[in-house]
Amino acid sequence: MSYSLRRAQPNDTAFARDLACRNMLRYYIDHDLLWQDEAFDVAWSGRDNWLIMRAEIAVGFFSLSRDRRALYIRELQVTEAFRGQGAGSWALDQVIVMARTEGFPALRLTVFKNNPAQSLYKRKGLKVCGEDECFLRMQLEFGTPVL
Repeated sequence: MSYSLRRAQPNDTAFARDLACRNMLRYYIDHDLLWQDEAFDVAWSGRDNWLIMRAEIAVGFFSLSRDRRALYIRELQVTEAFRGQGAGSWALDQVIVMARTEGFPALRLTVFKNNPAQSLYKRKGLKVCGEDECFLRMQLEFGTPVL
């Protein structure tokens, strides 16, 4: 299957929020955290958001933020129908290319400890660099950018 990216538009917020809630609610419940639609919307509005497309159908999305230390994946969500079909792996490859192209020294993300997506991240070279009660912090280092 071939995928493409489309920059998210303001009218994509509901799709992204609903998908993230469907995919993540069980982890929030497992860790006694509260899902808040409003918090998602505020975070979404301040991030670089991309839809993962299969033909004209959105099958997922990712949200990014940046600082001088790293490119951060804040969300990477794929619809249930497209899990296990390479959409998440393809999207992660695209983000890795973005991070390298933009000259970031690292790609970072946080994942729930009980989320099986961490195996995908490990296969792509991200390493656990920290943890707390609920989350693993993972990163892929690219080395010092050339100035």
